[in-house]
Amino acid sequence: MPAPARSRPLKKDFFSQTFKGQKPVVFSENARPSTIPPHIRHLAWSSTGAALATTSGSKVRIWNPDRPNVKSSQELLGHVGSVEKLVWNPTREGEIATTGNDGTVKLWDVRVGPGAHNKAVPVKEIALGDGGLFLAWSPTGQHLVAGRRDDVIVPIDVRMGAMGNTEDLTMQEGRKLGSAQTNQMAFSNSGREVFATTGEGTVKVLDWPSMTLLHTLNAHTSAAYSVQHSPNGDFVAVGGGDSLVTLWDTTDWVCKHTLSNMTGSIHCLSFSFDGTYICGAHGMDKDGDKGIHVACAQTGETVHTFDTTHIINVLAWHPLRYWLAYAGDTGGVKVIGLGSNL
Repeated sequence: MPAPARSRPLKKDFFSQTFKGQKPVVFSENARPSTIPPHIRHLAWSSTGAALATTSGSKVRIWNPDRPNVKSSQELLGHVGSVEKLVWNPTREGEIATTGNDGTVKLWDVRVGPGAHNKAVPVKEIALGDGGLFLAWSPTGQHLVAGRRDDVIVPIDVRMGAMGNTEDLTMQEGRKLGSAQTNQMAFSNSGREVFATTGEGTVKVLDWPSMTLLHTLNAHTSAAYSVQHSPNGDFVAVGGGDSLVTLWDTTDWVCKHTLSNMTGSIHCLSFSFDGTYICGAHGMDKDGDKGIHVACAQTGETVHTFDTTHIINVLAWHPLRYWLAYAGDTGGVKVIGLGSNL
């Protein structure tokens, strides 16, 4: 069942002391420990935190945080190539979308809870026309945006493909946003805008659903890879190939802080549920540094570093608690703080 929401923020002066000695819980598909990190490309919590999804090769696995063993997990089979991204429906618990190298977007019905052991049903599928690179789900739950490897952006109306609905998904005509590559997209909290990172180091702020350009952030000196709107709405964070994370004030759209505590390109960003803390990961970049550096979004200062033995490629904060899931280290997916009152 979902963890109750934390009632008060954790003050930055107590962050490191609070997490000192916390040992991560390991979610592993293997019965025996391995010194080789599993090849997990993406992970994400469901909207309530009742489930944690991971991708490895062509498989998607749904973990139950209350029972971190593979027998209690669900496996989603259907892709014939590597799964690049997955996103949960923000308004309906148990609905998840995936995309990958096989050029499809698949919608799944993942029922979690009593009586739903190992049941996962692929409900809908749509062909993109090229390999899928990223996905974003609108806050209303009505639309997906898929990015193809040829930089074509494809909006998808998922209202026609709701679980239990027999009608097909509606894919609108795709288009490129410009001459530069598009690396990732994310919706604003309101759903009225989308943010798109580009190979030129910029972030395009676009109106939704018209995709009209509203503003351009000159965020990085090299490619901009990752972007996320903080849950409290104060900042838009951008990770780049220059090893920096820039934090942009959403009131006047100026860069308030630049986080320089990482080495290697930043392909993944995650804010804590309250927007107080932020950390990043390196994707498949082999030049990244070990450890997870947690920064305070309001001040830009590093408040704690979680030690790891390998480079972390993807991470995500729990939507209601200070629990941090990450992959890239040995053993499997790890979650710091799981089960605690943090």
